[in-house]
This record gives sequence, C-alpha cells and structure tokens, in this order.
Amino acid sequence: MVETWSAQELLSAGWREADLGWEAGAERAAEAIAQADYSGAKAEAGQALQLARADFEPMDPRLGTSLANFGICLDLAGPSRGKGNASLVREGLEVWRHADRWIARMEAPRVARSSLFHMRMEVRHRDTYRARWLERWREIAAEATARLEALNASHDQVASAADALARWRRERPAMLNDTRKLMGAVLQLACNRL
Repeated sequence: MVETWSAQELLSAGWREADLGWEAGAERAAEAIAQADYSGAKAEAGQALQLARADFEPMDPRLGTSLANFGICLDLAGPSRGKGNASLVREGLEVWRHADRWIARMEAPRVARSSLFHMRMEVRHRDTYRARWLERWREIAAEATARLEALNASHDQVASAADALARWRRERPAMLNDTRKLMGAVLQLACNRL
C-alpha cells in the first residue's frame, strides 16, 4: 500500500521530506533484495545512504541501517560476494551502539484511548508513560544491534528480504512519529535473523 502525505501533514508530525524519502528508499531496496535484483538493491540502498548522510544526525539509527544495508547490497551485487564491505556493516553497528542519545530525545506518542479515563491517566502520569516507551524503544534498538553483531560475525545471516519486508509493512505504525522512524530503521535492516 502506497502512503501519501501532504506537506502540511509532514510538518504537523515533525517530519521532513527526507524522513519519508529515506523510508521509501529503504523499502525499495528491500523489495529489490526480495526479488534478487541485487544491482537495483545496491542503487536504492546507496540513495538511502546518501540521504541519511546528508539529512540525519551521526547517531540516527537510520544512518546505521543505511550503512549496513549498503554494505550488504554491495556484497550481494559484487563479484566477490560475501567478502568485502564488512567495514560498512561495522560502521552501521557503531551508529546503532551510540544511538541511545537519539532514542533518549524521542517523543512518546500520544495515542487515542478508548476512554476519557485512559487519556487522563496518560496525561497525569506522563513521565511513567514516557519511561515505558523509552524502555520499549531501547529493546527495539537492541534487536537491531544484536542482528548486526550476528551479521558482523557471519555474512550468512542475511534472511529472507521478503519476510523482512512483510514484517515492516505489517508492523509499520500508521502515524508519522519518532517510533515509526526507529521501527523503520530496525525492521528495514537487510539482515533479519540472529
């Protein structure tokens, strides 16, 4: 399903065109890997990496994912398949290992509740609510770090891109928020299994 967002919706959500462009590019790279179009995947992953380097902070997990994905795509598309480009994956892993400061600045989503009572409880206990989100975000980031560490140890870990793509499309938040940025970085990693 193709999503379309107006400039006003992006602005209201605190997103920029670069955020949405990165997400779409990472998804196209995953589609290309799923179809065994490795040169197409390399081109899409390269564009996502250029966008991430130009528009995201050095500690942004999407940069880490872009570095790792481009390294993986270079390996898949290159003549020395599986041998080189480990440095890009290691660089991506280092970004993920230092993403905690980026995660600490994330905004907890405000979710519509089933009752006024739940909404009031969320407002009254905002710090507790945010702390729970922060814990969840760190767990999500730990998943990505563990997958990259496993990939760094063995390039045999690239999983079915079709499965990863299906998971992203199934679990992608409908709202444009910080959680979606983080989940996009985790779920669109080209290495999908430990």
